[in-house]
Amino acid sequence: MALDKDVKQQVMTKFGTKSGDTGSPEVQVALLTEKINHLVSHLKIHKKDNHSRRGLLKMVSKRRRLLRYLLNKNEIRYRELIAKVGLTK
Repeated sequence: MALDKDVKQQVMTKFGTKSGDTGSPEVQVALLTEKINHLVSHLKIHKKDNHSRRGLLKMVSKRRRLLRYLLNKNEIRYRELIAKVGLTK
């Protein structure tokens, strides 16, 4: 479930630290959150799609690891990202 180019670009401009930023943890977490939200809505309709469910679990795990990395590196950036994305921790 790939995101549209324009959605991806909007996320990168909103969460990026500089122009063209694609690798910062903030951008990666925001993109993963968008993909996760899209996949959750897909799975609400297609309840027996276990292959997509596995992909969802992998994305959630990757987002959790990125958030843990950011928390260990810089807690202020972590708190700001959690508030912006709308996650609860």
